Amino acid sequence: MSEQTEDLQTLNALIEEHLPLVKHIVFQVAVHFPRHVERDELARAGALGLVEAARRYDADRGVPFDRFAAQRIRGAILDAVRAADWAPRSVRTLGRKLEATEQRLATKLGRVPNIDEMAEELGMARSEIDRLQARMFKSVVLALEHEVNDDQDEDLTLVDVLIDHSCPEPSDELETRELHAFLRDGISLLPERQRVVVVGYFLEGRTSKDLADFLGVTESRISQLRSEALLMLKEGIEAQYDSAPLTHPEDANGRVARRKATYARDVRSNSGWKSRIDRVNLIESDARGVPTGVPLS
Repeated sequence: MSEQTEDLQTLNALIEEHLPLVKHIVFQVAVHFPRHVERDELARAGALGLVEAARRYDADRGVPFDRFAAQRIRGAILDAVRAADWAPRSVRTLGRKLEATEQRLATKLGRVPNIDEMAEELGMARSEIDRLQARMFKSVVLALEHEVNDDQDEDLTLVDVLIDHSCPEPSDELETRELHAFLRDGISLLPERQRVVVVGYFLEGRTSKDLADFLGVTESRISQLRSEALLMLKEGIEAQYDSAPLTHPEDANGRVARRKATYARDVRSNSGWKSRIDRVNLIESDARGVPTGVPLS
C-alpha cells in the first residue's frame, strides 16, 4: 500500500470519527439564527469545515484536533450564513432585540404582545417597529424546496404553495393539451375489443361482468384485454416523446414489435400538431362522459 493511500485512509478516518462534532456545533450555533435558516444547510457547511480542518491539521503544534476542528467548523458555518444573508448587520441586531423583547413581554403578560406594547417597551414609535419588521421580512430567504407543512401528512414545499394551479403556465397547458390529444387518438386506434373495454370500464363505469357479458367472454379475459390495452396506450403515447425513430422490424419474430410500431405511428399521424394543441380539439365529454370522437363499438 502506498504512502499516499495510507494518508488518505487516515484522513477519512479522522473525518468520520469527528462527524458527531459537526452536529454538536450546529446545535450550539443554531439557536442564534432565525427559524428559516435550514439546519441541514448549517450541517453541510460544518462538514466542509471539518474536511478542511482535517486537511490542515498539524499534530506537531500540540493542539488537540477536536479543538482545532471546532473552530474551523464554527467558522465555516458562520461564513455560509453570512454569504446567504443580504440583510445589514444593524437590521439583524435590531431584529434580535425585537425578538428578545417580544419573548420577555410574552412571559410577563402570558400572551403575545401587540405592536403598541412592543413600541412602549422599546421606547420606539409604532411606525419605527413597522418599518423594522418590514425590513426583517424582506431579508428572509427561503429555498423553493423548503417544507412548509409540518402538521400535515402530505409533503409540501414552498414551490407547491407558490404555484397557482388555477392558472397553469402556457408551456404546461400546451403539454397537457397534446397529451390529451394523444390519449384520445390512442383510444380511438385501439383494436375494437380493447377499445370497448377501455371506454366501457374507465369512461362509462361498466363492470368487468357487464363487459364480459357484452363481448361473450370471461371476466378474466376482460382483465387481460384491459391490461393489454393500457400497456399499448402507455407505450404508444411514450413513443411520441421518444427522439428515436419508430422502427418497423421485418423479421418474423418481430410481429409484436411491428404491431406496436405501427400503432405508435398511427397515433402520431392521426392528428396534426396544430389540432392537438387547439383548445377546440381538446378531449370534450358528452352527457355520458365519453370523449368526443371515440367510437364505442
